[in-house]
Amino acid sequence: MASLSKEVLLNRVFSDSKNYPYGFSRSGDFSIAESRALSEYGCLIAALVDGEIAPRDEEDFHFLNAAKGDCAPQSAAERAWLKYQKRINRPKAGSIYGTRKNSVTDDAEGEMAMDIDEDFD
Repeated sequence: MASLSKEVLLNRVFSDSKNYPYGFSRSGDFSIAESRALSEYGCLIAALVDGEIAPRDEEDFHFLNAAKGDCAPQSAAERAWLKYQKRINRPKAGSIYGTRKNSVTDDAEGEMAMDIDEDFD
């Protein structure tokens, strides 16, 4: 695998086709400035957080510390990254109807009872 550098990562456009298939700017979750910052700096911050590259300068250390929550975000890219992480890691909505399917259960008299309503004449 080729060695990654900060310059190479800054030239890549960050995208998340799983969570944002139409892009960050078209999702409605991010402003134009946030989507630009996320697209520009997302690959660098992701590589820093995943440990693919080591932080070299003060900006890299601050990106890493802000992403981990050790310090408050100061730049637009850091705020956009934290907002992105909050959005993709939010709990999934559950159904108010539950997850059980209609099942066949035994009745007290030994007959089979179903959870489906029957027509009565």
